Amino acid sequence: MAQLLGPAEIRGLAAELDVRPTKKLGQNFVHDPNTVRRIVELSGVGAGDSVLEVGPGLGSLTLGLLASGAEVAAVEIDPVLAARLPATVEERAPEAVSRFTVLTRDALKLRADELPAPPSTLVANLPYNVAVPVVLHLLAELPSLERALVMVQTEVADRMAAGPGSRTYGVPSVKIAWYGRARKVAPVPRSVFWPVPNVDSALVSFERAEKPASSVDRDSVFAVVDAAFAQRRKTLRAALAGWAGSADRAGKLLRAAGIDPATRGEQLTVTDFAAIAECEGVPPSV
Repeated sequence: MAQLLGPAEIRGLAAELDVRPTKKLGQNFVHDPNTVRRIVELSGVGAGDSVLEVGPGLGSLTLGLLASGAEVAAVEIDPVLAARLPATVEERAPEAVSRFTVLTRDALKLRADELPAPPSTLVANLPYNVAVPVVLHLLAELPSLERALVMVQTEVADRMAAGPGSRTYGVPSVKIAWYGRARKVAPVPRSVFWPVPNVDSALVSFERAEKPASSVDRDSVFAVVDAAFAQRRKTLRAALAGWAGSADRAGKLLRAAGIDPATRGEQLTVTDFAAIAECEGVPPSV
């Protein structure tokens, strides 16, 4: 059984490596074993699962995931932290060494062929400033990912899981919904991190689902989404004028998609946005 890291071990490792956590890399290390166990439990991973962990840091969550019996590929951008992880696993979970791989990479540039096996689950404590881009990149790059559990800033969690009509519903909400369903499942207290962050955190779960449209590609839908939310207070007829070529044509395309041109973007589902994108190929004379 893996020996999880507590506050003393986290500080000891940081001192050994002369690591001074930086805001730039979003380095706030989890030092509470009970929180780690809860994350692993909520992720649903177990023996035989292939897990991708992003931002393992000093290895707190890594050890918890390995204790579940899963195979873990950890992607760490900090070369100092990445270099220490194998030794931490060997010291505290020697029976799991063969199930662990670490890659020194920027997760935003990770490619599927760099991983030892196609992962089925993403479990991560994500830097708040890149959380949404990382999740979207990995969902696009790794079709094998069926589910995820990510720890992010509470405000980011709200945006990721928001539904139409919500105050926090926007581009991240719609783009993540293209791949499946996100839910905010639990808060995470600041006290479980070192150093203590000045923001609250939450866990977001994700389950992949069928895409909302088979006849239109992701980039076409995302172009409509970006245009619709670029000017949130405008009606879709006005907001999509640049995308469609004119406000008049935007109105015609919206009506062709069965959507009132006076509607605003925050009222639409991802299926609605896909319907608009499908109408893009309608001749300009329509």
